[in-house]
Amino acid sequence: MSNRIILHLDMDAFYASVEQREHPEWKGKPVIVGADPEGGAARGVVATASYEAREFGVRSAMPISKAWKLCPQGVYVRPNFELYGKVSNAIMLLIRKYADRIQQIGIDEAFLDATNKTSDYEEAEKLAERIKKEILNKEKVTCSIGIGPNKLIAKLASDFKKPYGTTVIHPEDVKRFINSLSVRKLPGIGPKTEAVLKGMKIETVAQLAKTDVKTLVDIFGVFGRTMHEMSLGNDNSEVTEEHEIKSIGRETTFEEDVDHPEIILKAIDKLVDEFHEELLAFDIQFKTVNIKIRYEDFETHTRAKTLEFYTNDKQIIKDIAKELALPFLHQEKKTRLVGVRASSLKFGKTQKTLKELRVVSSFSKNLR
Repeated sequence: MSNRIILHLDMDAFYASVEQREHPEWKGKPVIVGADPEGGAARGVVATASYEAREFGVRSAMPISKAWKLCPQGVYVRPNFELYGKVSNAIMLLIRKYADRIQQIGIDEAFLDATNKTSDYEEAEKLAERIKKEILNKEKVTCSIGIGPNKLIAKLASDFKKPYGTTVIHPEDVKRFINSLSVRKLPGIGPKTEAVLKGMKIETVAQLAKTDVKTLVDIFGVFGRTMHEMSLGNDNSEVTEEHEIKSIGRETTFEEDVDHPEIILKAIDKLVDEFHEELLAFDIQFKTVNIKIRYEDFETHTRAKTLEFYTNDKQIIKDIAKELALPFLHQEKKTRLVGVRASSLKFGKTQKTLKELRVVSSFSKNLR
């Protein structure tokens, strides 16, 4: 596994970049894709912000009302998921010839195993530049690419120089590269986990690597061991081709742990509203509704209910999700995370190519 050469391709501000491509008059302007701000009163969140908008402090998953306060002069656009899916589909087809295996993990990112396509990291860097230029020339959007000996390092590297950057991490440089990073950079570590680690005086990956594994497991459960492995730069997972989307949904971690059921039920409504548009846009029906509840001590529960028929009815998702969640909301423990998903999916005939390339899977955002 140590001789692998893995690329991670990450599109730059994808939704916003596609909107700027479609509307040349918006190039150079702060474009915020998400809910209509309604004069700053909207309750939705930012899906993607262009780099111009980020200069004002606007970030993905930020409440649209806060984005409006930071950047009232921005161009606010509701997401056009069908358009983004088509562009993503074209990009994934385009890059397929550059690798033995491609694993698309979102509408705007993918891993490429180029071990047998390149002889060394210098050649891999040249390959990355060819990929970037072809995407720019043919689809008029940019991407950044990270190159490393495993998927974890490649993913971290792709975020190192944005936009339109290429970062190469040789095997012998992994520890030096990863040790200086904030723990927040590791996949799966959000604000709440970061805060707990900070309380343990762990702020960098190097500090996390020196922490006793048992201590991490006692506090974070199985994820504690995963965090420690990541802090060492270890990742033996392979780039695997996957062809079927299992589910679509959303989950969110509350800024403060909550103990009021009505807050959680309102959050369920909001999450369903966010991903239901994607069900309609991609002509998807479901039979199963899933919920996830995570308490303040990281204890996590999941439940699901399967219908006897397929549907895309939004109210059905909300009603079943609340029914499944209620038994977990009257506990002594506070809730830190809630998630809702629709699974057992059936796709419309026009969406087969999107299904095969797993385009829709990326819409299952984790807003931690």
